[in-house]
Amino acid sequence: MNRRAFLACAAAGALTARSAPGSLIAAVRGPVAASQLGITLVHEHILVDFAGADQADPGRYNTGDVIRAALPKLEALRMAGCRTFVDCTPAYLGRDPALLRRLSESSGLNILTNTGYYGANQGKYLPKHAREETAEQLAERWTAEWRQGIDGTGVKPAFLKIGVNAGKLSAMDRKLIVAAATCHATTRLRIHVHTGDGEAAMDILAALSERAVPASEYVWVHAQNEKDRAVHRKAAAAGAWVEFDDINENTTADNAAAVKEMIAAGFLDRLLISQDSGWYHVGEPNGGDFRGYTYLFEKFLPALRDLGITQAQIDRLMVANPARVLSPGAPPAPPRARR
Repeated sequence: MNRRAFLACAAAGALTARSAPGSLIAAVRGPVAASQLGITLVHEHILVDFAGADQADPGRYNTGDVIRAALPKLEALRMAGCRTFVDCTPAYLGRDPALLRRLSESSGLNILTNTGYYGANQGKYLPKHAREETAEQLAERWTAEWRQGIDGTGVKPAFLKIGVNAGKLSAMDRKLIVAAATCHATTRLRIHVHTGDGEAAMDILAALSERAVPASEYVWVHAQNEKDRAVHRKAAAAGAWVEFDDINENTTADNAAAVKEMIAAGFLDRLLISQDSGWYHVGEPNGGDFRGYTYLFEKFLPALRDLGITQAQIDRLMVANPARVLSPGAPPAPPRARR
């Protein structure tokens, strides 16, 4: 697809977004109306530090080096028609709100960041206090970032990002989900969960239901890792958001088929797509193999069109659905009276 086609897609998407909620969404440069998000990538990364919670620190990288590596890729993304970039890197894994703000200012993209903790990979990226504190104490930490901004930057989170392992939720994973539900009760931030597989997804839905949090407040991140597509439909039927976010040259056929199946089953309004691309890898020479962000526009959207997905449906995937999922969600239901 050429640049003119990209911009035409962006214009069409802007029209679709007018029906999105009118609420304000926290971006790193300040609040943005949902109707102004435009074409959005809902799950990407700019910088990641895999050293572990006890070592990850901004002192381990040079901000100027990161900007030199990342900015051209973000500028290319904006030229492709994208207007909003959701950075899903959690705390203790390389989240850097000040860096994101500089990149947003330079690229012209809206960039969003998050609050929450990542418990997948057996808790390597959890700080010590996450194991010692209660779910309520963790929720208060995340709520404080929503109220006051992150680490003195004034940058506020637009969503909760939690990570859990595959299979039935462990005690630690369950504590993170309960903390997210508790934080959501105050902030209404939607709960995006790096989810290992379908079993974990179903357990998350049950845990949220126990806290009276609607399924629509849960985003099943990395849903493509569950190969039984019937489980995707089951989660969507319950009201959850299903996100296919590993789109690249090796996964295009599978992801396009999965998207088509979800649309055919009537779940277009519960579906999200992105690439999980990037990133400047702290500790590797020159940041390692930093993948760009335009593949979805160059190859994947044309592949969807080849399967009969219409431009109006693509606008829903790229504009209207992100605007809805990033807008503040529903508050939990009041507790039921016991009989």
